[in-house]
Formats: sequence, structure tokens, C-alpha cells
Amino acid sequence: MRINTNVAAMNTYSRLTAANTAKSNSLAKLSSGLRINKAGDDAAGLAISEKMKSQIGGLTQAKRNAQDGISLVQTAEGALNETHSILGRMRDLVVQGANDTLTAEDRGSINKELKALHQELTRIASTTEFNTKNLLGKANNAFTFQIGANENQTLTVTIGAMDGTTLLGSTDATFQINAAATNVRMANGMISAIDKAIATVSDQRADLGAVQNRLEHTINNLTATNENLADANSRIRDVDMAEEMMTFTKSNILSQAATSMLAQANAMPNSVLSLLQG
Repeated sequence: MRINTNVAAMNTYSRLTAANTAKSNSLAKLSSGLRINKAGDDAAGLAISEKMKSQIGGLTQAKRNAQDGISLVQTAEGALNETHSILGRMRDLVVQGANDTLTAEDRGSINKELKALHQELTRIASTTEFNTKNLLGKANNAFTFQIGANENQTLTVTIGAMDGTTLLGSTDATFQINAAATNVRMANGMISAIDKAIATVSDQRADLGAVQNRLEHTINNLTATNENLADANSRIRDVDMAEEMMTFTKSNILSQAATSMLAQANAMPNSVLSLLQG
């Protein structure tokens, strides 16, 4: 028996250290709920998981972007709904003003309302905003939404100028019925201008509706993709609590056993002393 080097104690201590390390790792996993807490736990798994996490974050933000896009489109469409109503009222007034039963004073009253409605069209166009950005006051006003987690995953909507002068082709001062006498040709021209404006607004609203529908489908797809990625990331990164609890219990038993055996191994040199004393 050798007493200068206690090989049994050294071997037992090595196993005790390994058991305690395994127990500590299990405790870290159980307390965090994660199978991978550091690169050493699973280097390849960590790399894949981090990529998935970045994608999940990007998809979540893209979903918010799409929701903001819907809000912008709804704001513009709501304003254009009122624009439609105003144009309809203006058309009624022009048709009424073309009737020869009216006096010059009657047509003057109609012109006042036409002017006010024309100005309201311009006011709506100039004041309709989303997050301080004007929506209806500029020609070919383009808005681009980032609707994906990666580059070039965008959607652009273009909104034309919807002010009175652009829609009707004349200012509020010139878009007037001849108050002195019935001018059928002039009235017909005004009706035609209003009909053209109504068609322009209708086309724009149709475009906005199509964009809104597309964004809603985009949100549904982003939600499904996000859920699938989160599930995949969970399988890679999250710990199986039942399995890890079994590992912890095993490591704990081995640690206790190794601690007991280390005490026995450390006591072995004492038997040599007993032999010498005997």
C-alpha cells in the first residue's frame, strides 16, 4: 500500500468534481428553463437559436409595421370617404344650378356652397396626416412599409393629391356656375369634371383597399411564421424539465456517493499508521 500518493482519493475526487459540475449545470438549466445557457452547452444549437431569435424579433417588428401600414391606409381611406361625399354634394348642386327655374340669386347661393365645398376638399387633403406625415396633399406620395424580417421585403403604396384644384382641374374661384343665365355647356363641363374626380377618388380608395387586404394577409402569415419559428427555437433552446430533473437527481446521488467515498479514501492511509503502530 502506498501512502505518498493516495490514488483512490484522487480518483474519487475527480468523480466528485464531475458529479458536482453536472449537478451545477442541471441546476442552471432547471432554474433558467433553458437547455443552452452558454456556448459550451451546445455551440451549434446556440448559433442556430440566435439566428432564429433575430428572425423572430424581425418578424414581430414587421408585424407591427404592417399594422401601422393598415392604420395609415385606413386614415387616408376615411378622409377619402368624406371627399366622396363632398363631390357627390357638389354634383347635386351643379345639376340643380343648371336648371332654368333658378334665379341669379339662387345660383349665387349655390356658388357660395360650391366654393366652400371646394375649399373643404383642399382642407381635408392638406390636414389628413399620419404621424405628422401628410397623406393626401402631394402628387405621387409614396409610403413604403417594411413587412418582412429581411431586406427587400417591402410594400409601397402611392397616394395621389386629393385637393380640390387637383381633383376638379380648377380653383374654388373659377369652379362656379354662370349666375346670370343658364349655361348648359358650362354645367355639363362641371358635371364631367366632378364625375372624373369621383372616379379618381374611387380608384384611389380601391387601391388603398387592396393594400389593406394585402397587409392583413401579411400579418396572418407573419403571425404563423413567428409561431413556427418560436416553436422550433423552443425545441432547440428550452430544457425538458422532466429529463433534466432526472439528470439532476442522478448527479446529486453520484455527488453524495463520491463525497462519502472520498472520506473513505482519505481514511485509508490511517490503516498504514495502524500497521506501523502494531
